Amino acid sequence: MQRGMLPFGCAALLAFSPAPAPARDTLGVFEGWGAFRDAVPARCYAIAEPAARSRGSAWRAFAAVSTWPGRRVRGQLHIRLSRAQAPGQPIMLSLGDRSFPLIAGGADAWAPDRRADAAIVAAMRSASSMSVEGHGLGGAPFVDAYRLRGAATAIDAAALGCARIG
Repeated sequence: MQRGMLPFGCAALLAFSPAPAPARDTLGVFEGWGAFRDAVPARCYAIAEPAARSRGSAWRAFAAVSTWPGRRVRGQLHIRLSRAQAPGQPIMLSLGDRSFPLIAGGADAWAPDRRADAAIVAAMRSASSMSVEGHGLGGAPFVDAYRLRGAATAIDAAALGCARIG
């Protein structure tokens, strides 16, 4: 852990939930990925921070794969970017030799649809790293890189954590 940084679970939870946290269960920590379950609204998710923290960011970036039983959503990708994305600029997620265009809204990015979510999660299971490339509001390019060791196990733990909810 780098000096001055919160432990993984605390930092990721703070980044993912700006409001006071409702009842939250830790389902497990697997390498650099954690799996959590929130009671209200019912959701489970695997989450990690980038391998290196971006300087100059007002918030902490993260990647999460979530299950929302009440919405009948499973395996939904959500990326909190290290910088707000410039409007109209492309944002790409790379996993090994595969690239996926994402849809950005300010400092967040998502897969364009459920089919892309499924393809991205499948690629995450076999890749060792992923990166998200975009352009900040000033036009400067940025890259948020993630290690994927433990991601598949955390994604599975999150899915199982919400299997009986809904």
